[in-house]
Amino acid sequence: MTATKRKCDAKRTPGRKGTYLLFLTFTEQRNIQVGSLGTLNTEAGEYCYVGSAMNGLDNRLKRHFSDKKKIHWHIDRLTLSADSMEAYVPSIPTEECRLAAAAEECGCLPVFSGFGSSDCRCRTHLFRVSGASKPKLLSASAAEPYDVTQQE
Repeated sequence: MTATKRKCDAKRTPGRKGTYLLFLTFTEQRNIQVGSLGTLNTEAGEYCYVGSAMNGLDNRLKRHFSDKKKIHWHIDRLTLSADSMEAYVPSIPTEECRLAAAAEECGCLPVFSGFGSSDCRCRTHLFRVSGASKPKLLSASAAEPYDVTQQE
């Protein structure tokens, strides 16, 4: 799996809170078992997961890019199956559900009801990227690339 190599200007501090956009690319169709939610049938293409970490954003993002982890969240199964991933962090604090709504407003297509949204009223926090939805979302959220390989 490859990670974005671009540098994020955001300062890393222990316990930093925040939301993020995780873009996952699948080069071919896959059927991924997602715990109690069942099987997610991903088509080849790019997906966007909207997440938050209220007790350590940097550690959460590092975890997403790790191949060695215990399955804890729905997204863990997708990160282990994705061919490549990129992470972005909004430069302006944005609540997770608002960021998920922005993804849909920018043209991302909701997929897999209940994914990543078991603790809120959102339909899902997983979206299929279509057309120009990614640049629109990155612009609308003022998101900056996050380089998980950057040393602290």
